Amino acid sequence: MTAYRARLTEVDIQRLIKATDDDERADAAHKLCRNMDRAELDERDREAAQKILRLLANDAAELVRRAMAVTLKASDLIPNDVARKLAADVDSIALPILGASPVFSDEDLIEIVRAGSAVRQVAVAGRPRVSRDVATVLADEGCEQAVRTLAANDNADLSEHALGVVVDRFPDSGEVTAAVAYRQVLPLQVTERLIRLASESVREHLVARHAVAPETAIRLAQYARERATVDLVDQAASSADLGAFMAQLNLRKALNASLLLRGLARGQMAMFEHGLAELASTPHQRAWLMIHDAGPLGLKAIYDRAGLPPRLFQAFRAGVDTWRALSAEGVDTAGEAFRQRMLERFLTQRPNVLRDDLAYLMERLDHAPLRPAPLAANAA
Repeated sequence: MTAYRARLTEVDIQRLIKATDDDERADAAHKLCRNMDRAELDERDREAAQKILRLLANDAAELVRRAMAVTLKASDLIPNDVARKLAADVDSIALPILGASPVFSDEDLIEIVRAGSAVRQVAVAGRPRVSRDVATVLADEGCEQAVRTLAANDNADLSEHALGVVVDRFPDSGEVTAAVAYRQVLPLQVTERLIRLASESVREHLVARHAVAPETAIRLAQYARERATVDLVDQAASSADLGAFMAQLNLRKALNASLLLRGLARGQMAMFEHGLAELASTPHQRAWLMIHDAGPLGLKAIYDRAGLPPRLFQAFRAGVDTWRALSAEGVDTAGEAFRQRMLERFLTQRPNVLRDDLAYLMERLDHAPLRPAPLAANAA
C-alpha cells in the first residue's frame, strides 16, 4: 500500500474508532472499505485489511456492517468467513453480499438456498453467475419467485433437466413459464413443453425465436392465425430442415398458394423454393434452377407443375422479380431490413392477390420495425 493510501486508511480508522454517532461511523466505514478495495495491496497489506473487515463485521451498529456489505459486495477482498457471517446477518446486510460477492463457494450458496429464506434464494438466483450445481438446487427447492428470477437470468447455467424441473414445478405460473421461454437458449424438448403451457404472446415468441418440430408448427396452425405458421417458417429456415417442414405441411394439406405468396412477399425465398419443390415433387436444386436460372419460362413451368392457381401467377412473378432486384442491390437477404423493403416494394406494384392475403401483408407492413437510416435513403 502506498504511503498516501496508508495515511488515508489510518485517518479513517481513527475516525471510525472515535466516532460515537452511528451515521458518522458508517460513513467512515464506507470510506475505509472503498479505499482498501481500490488500493494495490501486497499480501501483508491484504491480511491487515481483512483483519479490519473482521472487526467491522462484528460491529454492533447495523449501519456500519451494512456500509461494509454494500461497498464491498462485489469485491474479492472480503474473506470467505466474513462473507458467510454477513450472509447470516439481517436482510439489509445479507442481500447485497449474496447477490454479488465472488468469494462464496457453490457449497456456501447451496447451504443458503436450502436454509429456505425466500428473499435470500432470490438474491442467489439473480447473481451475475450461477453455477450449474447451484442452479439445479434452486430449480429443485427454490420458491416460485426465486425460480422465476433464476429462469430469467441468462447467466445461470440451467441444464435441460433443471429446466424441465422448473416447468414441472410451476406449470400454472405464467411468470415462470414466460421467464423460461425468454431465455436466450432453450432445448427443443423444453420449447415443445412450453408451447402447450404458455400464453399466446409467449407462444408466438417461442415459435419465432426457438426451434420447434414441424409437427408442432402444424398443430399450432390449426388454432393460431396463419401468421404464426409463416413466422415458424422464418425460424425453421435457419434452425431446422426446411424441406422436411414443407413436406409435413403438404402432408397435412396446409401447403397452399396463399401461404407461399405470403412468405415470398415477406422475402422468404427459401420457403418459396422448398414449397414449390414439394408441391411439384421435384428436388430442391431443380426447383431453384427453374426459379432463378431457367429464363422467363422456368418459373411458369414449375409453378404449373406445382398445381398453383393460374390467376395468382403474376403476383408470384412480381414477388420473384422484386426479390431479384433487391438482391442485385447488394442488400442482405437474410436481414429484417430486407424483408421490410421487399414487402413495401411488392405492395407498391398493386399485385392481384386475395383480399385476406392483402390484409395480412398490410398488417405485417404496419407492424414492421423502422428501417435503419442508410437503408431508408435507398428505399424504392
